[in-house]
Amino acid sequence: MLDTILDSPLSQWLRHDTEATDHIVISSRIRLARNFDGLLFTNRNDTSALEKVHAISRGLLQPLKEADGHQYSNISLEQLSQSERAVLVEKHLMSPALEEKLPYRNLVVSDDASIVIMVNEEDHLRIQSMASGLQLQQAYDHAVQIDKAIEAKHPYAFDERFGYLTACPTNVGTGLRASVMLHLPALTMSGRITRLIRSIIQLGYSVRGLYGEGSESLGAIYQISNQRTMGISEEATIEQLTKIVEGIIAEERKSRQSLLHNDKEGLEDVLWRSYGVLQYARRVNGKEALTKLSDIQLGVDLDILPPWGNDTFNELVSITRPNFLTKYLGNEDLTEADRDSYRAKVIRQKLSK
Repeated sequence: MLDTILDSPLSQWLRHDTEATDHIVISSRIRLARNFDGLLFTNRNDTSALEKVHAISRGLLQPLKEADGHQYSNISLEQLSQSERAVLVEKHLMSPALEEKLPYRNLVVSDDASIVIMVNEEDHLRIQSMASGLQLQQAYDHAVQIDKAIEAKHPYAFDERFGYLTACPTNVGTGLRASVMLHLPALTMSGRITRLIRSIIQLGYSVRGLYGEGSESLGAIYQISNQRTMGISEEATIEQLTKIVEGIIAEERKSRQSLLHNDKEGLEDVLWRSYGVLQYARRVNGKEALTKLSDIQLGVDLDILPPWGNDTFNELVSITRPNFLTKYLGNEDLTEADRDSYRAKVIRQKLSK
């Protein structure tokens, strides 16, 4: 299973079952922060507690299979190379905090990678449930299945007044982080994204880049997530975030039509230039690749550029990341120029099809 996860550009859950009319919403994710009752939190770095949590996680494979019918595997992060851990971060299957080689850290992963449990990160467990498109409710329902299966075997640290207890006070309460990853090229191109982000933050939600907290927005990809975990239910959080995302989708579509109406030839020039660069370039760095791939996906959505596969944008976003390229070529001694050359080659091959 590990080889499949590391070598496949797209996780099975991220593939679209039907032909999408646009590609604004990439994916939905639910994350639940949980700690076991009676054990010191991970940030206390107590070896005994870390070892006990690690042992508990290794015994979860069968109960989780019984909960949702999927096969589960345990991946020891200590046994992975730095490059392999970095690939898991690039694919959004674990946080950058787990890149460091530390003892008793591992992942519990379902066969389709729609469930990934980070063990001994900031909390004992970070249960992540992922789904393609805008499917927050589906992702949440799946997360609850897993959450209940674990709690039935091992009680969590819970307080009647405060809710689930977590290492960071900002997660106390529901312990829920719901997030949606969006591709917003027209809002970015028009400059309207800045005002929109400001409005979203004022509503109490966060806007982050491609790799979450502290990362920049590459390829016009943004993550929108809730910040409140106390005084609001899980259901209300999901409902509110869904409405906000639906509003963002409407704004992106409106911006696309505005760009077409105000200067269609100017828009076509930008999109065809990006297409031409990636069709013929011999070296492309990661940031330029994402910017121009974003332009091409916008051009495909607007019927300006030739159509490509329904999942090609998501696939190329994954393939063109530096650590995935390194793993794909099986050479950790690649120079930056080597990666830029191979990145350009991969994109040319995709466009030629």
